[in-house]
Amino acid sequence: MESVWDYPRPPRVEPCARRVRVEFAGVTLADSTRALRVLETSQPPGIYIPPADVAGEHMRASTERTFCEWKGSACYFDLEVGERRSAAAAWHYPEPVPRYAELAGHVAFYPARVDACWLEEERARTNPGDFYGGWVTSEIAGPFKGAPGTAHW
Repeated sequence: MESVWDYPRPPRVEPCARRVRVEFAGVTLADSTRALRVLETSQPPGIYIPPADVAGEHMRASTERTFCEWKGSACYFDLEVGERRSAAAAWHYPEPVPRYAELAGHVAFYPARVDACWLEEERARTNPGDFYGGWVTSEIAGPFKGAPGTAHW
């Protein structure tokens, strides 16, 4: 069992040992054995998938932007599959700060904004709240930052 309170600050990037899949509207948006995990104190791991393993034809550039004190400026994607759309459901760092250069172009998905995120055969649950996009699995223990009342952590 991993406690998110044992994760480092600043975050650490490491290979994800499990196969990663993301599904939306009956389509597999991502399928990878080459994903990266970003581990940061108080948050479930963020899963970043190489662009070659993402179905880019369903991704539309969004106007949404955020800034991470560690990784830099993030740009978002809306998802479109047929008539279904999910706004700002994924993000990436086109030009992360040098310390996180290996994340460049990798795509991360919010479990709450797609139909399913999988690590091997385990379906990930969403991180509490609507800002952090961590993937909660049986190997992760909280409490997790993101729920109402945790912004000051």
